[in-house]
This record gives sequence, structure tokens and C-alpha cells, in this order.
Amino acid sequence: MADALELSDIQGLFGRGYGNLTSARFLVLAIDDPEAARVWLGSLSEVVTSAQERPGQTSVQLAFTSSGLRAVGLPPGALDGFSVPFVEGMVTPHRSRILGDLDGHAPEGWAWGGPQTECVDAMLLLYASDAEALSRLTEDQRQDLKARGLRVLLELETFEIGDFEHFGFRDGISQPPVEGLSQAGPQTATVRAGEFVLGYRNEYGLYTDRPLIDATADPRAILPRDRAGSGRADLGRNGTYLAFRQLSQDVQGFWRYLDGATKAADGGSDPTARTALAAKMVGRWPSGAPLVLSPERDDPALAEANDFGYFHMDRYGQKCPVGAHIRRAAPRDSLDPNPGSAESLAVANRHRLLRRGREYGPPLTSEEALANVPPAAAAQDRGLHFICLNANLARQFEFVQHTWVNDRHFNGLYDDVDPIGAHLTPEDCTFTIPAEPVRTRVKDVPSFISVKGGAYFFMPGIRALHYLATLGG
Repeated sequence: MADALELSDIQGLFGRGYGNLTSARFLVLAIDDPEAARVWLGSLSEVVTSAQERPGQTSVQLAFTSSGLRAVGLPPGALDGFSVPFVEGMVTPHRSRILGDLDGHAPEGWAWGGPQTECVDAMLLLYASDAEALSRLTEDQRQDLKARGLRVLLELETFEIGDFEHFGFRDGISQPPVEGLSQAGPQTATVRAGEFVLGYRNEYGLYTDRPLIDATADPRAILPRDRAGSGRADLGRNGTYLAFRQLSQDVQGFWRYLDGATKAADGGSDPTARTALAAKMVGRWPSGAPLVLSPERDDPALAEANDFGYFHMDRYGQKCPVGAHIRRAAPRDSLDPNPGSAESLAVANRHRLLRRGREYGPPLTSEEALANVPPAAAAQDRGLHFICLNANLARQFEFVQHTWVNDRHFNGLYDDVDPIGAHLTPEDCTFTIPAEPVRTRVKDVPSFISVKGGAYFFMPGIRALHYLATLGG
């Protein structure tokens, strides 16, 4: 039997993406005065929204980088219990190679979170029902932060564009059903809560490594005790790791490339072929209908369809190409061992992510991208604040990015990259569309996204926030 989720102690972003709170702003913070910051943390921990709550107006969430945990007074020995990627940070040379943050995407050129920018200690995630409520919430937090020794390095704005992302495709469909939460899903697709929040059993039936401290370091018994029976205080329980990436999307470049790749024999544009190629790259039509279920044309009636596999329905990718974005990001039953089986699905479930991202920047439609819109409008930065929650950064986020998204030889391919999710730009990279009797290879596919900033955060449980506020006291 699964351990019951302690929703009142888990920050709310685990339980929901706050789709009803359409306005959001993310404050990137530095801690200048640790003692004052702990006082602030003590008061903020009283207002952080839990996963048990269903807020209708506002929500506040808080996450720390490893430098932020050091700044509030967590001793080095306790920090050693956190995962290596989190402690090292996102921008070490090794992590950059894993994530593909090289050349023009290297952290040295990032606007924030990189080695050439100020150290990021924390992030305050603010959500509200409308722009006016968000402004009030933000101003209240700004005043508290300034008074308590924290400095706002950057405010990351969001832009509500509905259920679609900037390339024009329906987004947020393929979230994994989580055991213990209310959303329903097939048993084979349901993922154990320990894959996303610490202190619960994961898909291996084990407790993911988490920071445990000697009980004497928690004399007030604020923290829960280790469920595995060690007697130690569990600093990690009900917390989760948050990977944050600001990804700029070249919408004009995307649609102009597709337009050039699908020109008719007379040199004119072919809108039908253009949209079809875009759908092949994504793996879904703009409405969200999956190509596996509707390979020839868009079908809005299937906009939210998500109960399908690849091996038995489309083994060789003749409906949905093997290298399509959704097939790489979540291969379902298509990979070893024993493709098409429950065993294959079980392996895929060990690499799932809970995505909680928000778009930023005004939309640019495909028609506008291909027209002579003012250069300033086309060049305006827009993209995705990619946010995902996972219990094991290496096995989940980094594995997906390195082994599925960026791998040019994914599942038998040769020199292909994810045309949507990868930001590698190898020479002569292609996108392969299987077909009988002859496949199609779309050549010289450029990168349509670039990394503007990012960091690894830990989002503590609410009791852990209270504990952190007592350090040094």
C-alpha cells in the first residue's frame, strides 16, 4: 500500500499547475542578510500555499538553490544529503555537456543563473487570478523582501496565451497521473508519488535519496522522522527538486524554415504541407490531436487524447515519426526492454516529469511570422519558463534531456535531434520521416530555442521551511 500523501506539508505546485491563476511572476532572489532572511522565511512559511489548498485568488511558492540553503545557515553536512546535480548547480561544465548547454547556449552567455551573473539563492513563485491581484501580491512581497535582507535580481514575467505554446500547438496534455492525487489515468501510466516528491516510494519501490539529519539537530522536532526507520530527521520529506529553464522560442524562424522546406513545385508556399511538417516534428496537430490516432489530418475531437502507445500502433513511426518531440519526451512503450510491454512502460515511468511551465512574451501567429510584420514585433523575446518537478534530477530531468531529447541516435535514428526540444545545432542535423517505400529526410534543421537562464532549486516541505527559519537561532 502506498504511503498517504501529506498534502498539507507539500507545496502546492506539486498538486496543480494553478491553471485558474492565469497571472504569474517569478522573483529571482539573492540573500544579503541571512539573519534577516530567516525572519522573513519564518513569516513566509505561514503563507506558502500547500497542495491541500485550492486557491482561487493567489498562491505563493518558494524554492532555494544550494547556495541559498547555505546562506540561510544549513550546515555543509546537511547539504551533502541533497542530490549531486542540485548541490553542484546547473552550470558546471559536466552539467552543460549533459544538457547540451554548449556554444551559443553556454551559461556564460545567459542573462541570469550563469557564471557571469550574480549568484541566485532563491525563487519566489507568485500566482494570481488576474493582473491586478498579481500586482498587489508582488508589491507586498517586494516590500517584505527589501526589509528582510533579500534582493530581487530579476522579475520573470509571464504572458497568458491559453492552452497553446508559442509555436502554436496545444500544450500540457501529457502529464503523468500521480498516485495519491485526484487525476485519473490508466494503471500502467500512473506514476508513484515518490518519483516527484521525496519521502515516498518511487517506481523502484524505494525511497529516493534525500537529506537526513541527526535528530539532535532538530531539538524542537519540527521535521518528520525518516519513514525508513533510521530515527533521523527527514529534511527532504515532502520536498521536490525544481528544474527551471528560461527558453526563448524563435517563432518566426520556426515557421519560415517550415515554409521553405515545404515549397510547392512552382516555388509557392503550401500551407497544408507546412502545418503537416510542423505536426510531424511535434507529434501532435495544432489542436493537440496525436498523429498516432489521426495521422492524415487534424481532428479537434482528439485534442486531449492521451491514452495510446507507440509500439503496437505505430512501431516504425510512419504515423508519428520516431524523432518527434512528444515521442522523445515520453516514449511510452516504444523502448527496450521488451517494447510494447508493461515492462517497457514501467521503464519509461522512471523518467517522467511533472511540468509546471508558463509562457512569456506576446504571441506571434504562424501567419504573422510569415508576413512582413514590424521587425520589432517579430524580434520581441517570447518563449517558455520551463519548470519541472522531480525527485531525482539525474534520473529524470537530465536523463530525458540528454538521452531522449538531445541524442542524435535516439531509438535507432542517425544524426537526428528533437526538432522542438533540442537546442543543439550539430552540422547537417536532420529530421527523418519514415514512410513506405521511401522515407523523407528534412535537412539542416536549425535550433528554434535558446537558453536565456536557469537553475536547479529545491522546494522544501512546509515544515522544512519552518525548520530553516530556526537555523542560527
